Amino acid sequence: MIRPILIHPDPRLKKVCAPVADISDDLRKLADDMLETMYDAPGIGLAAPQIGVMDRVIVMDCVKEDGEAPQPMVMFNPEVILNSDDTNVYEEGCLSIPDQFAEVTRPKEVKVRWLDRDGNLQEQDFDGLWATCVQHEIDHLNGKLFIDYLGPMKRQMITRKSMKLKKERARS
Repeated sequence: MIRPILIHPDPRLKKVCAPVADISDDLRKLADDMLETMYDAPGIGLAAPQIGVMDRVIVMDCVKEDGEAPQPMVMFNPEVILNSDDTNVYEEGCLSIPDQFAEVTRPKEVKVRWLDRDGNLQEQDFDGLWATCVQHEIDHLNGKLFIDYLGPMKRQMITRKSMKLKKERARS
């Protein structure tokens, strides 16, 4: 089921999410809905607070090439346990801040630990776009948006544009 995505500013996007206690069928259904919502948007990542659910759940799939098999990932309670000193700069966007993009500097490589759909502990190294995406989505779980990495002027400009878009969507 495709769920509505919250648009910034929304107070839920600035809240820290609660850890998932155990992986239930309801949580697996939530993850399936999140993947469907992310692909429909279309996006490469989505965090539960973006659909108003305050649990530590993210989904992502950074495969963008036509004809390449999708690689959907579901992570419960993800955390970065190691990051590189080397950094990457990517132009980031966000499904909760439509049509707005800015360059963000993040660690180039990260090691992430999480629970999978079956409750098994997983660890994996990510680099490039996958590393940027997983860090962006984990930030959402901690109430942080990509615009929080920007200077105050740029952040205010993007927030104003987002508020305008939000009002326009509310009218239609």
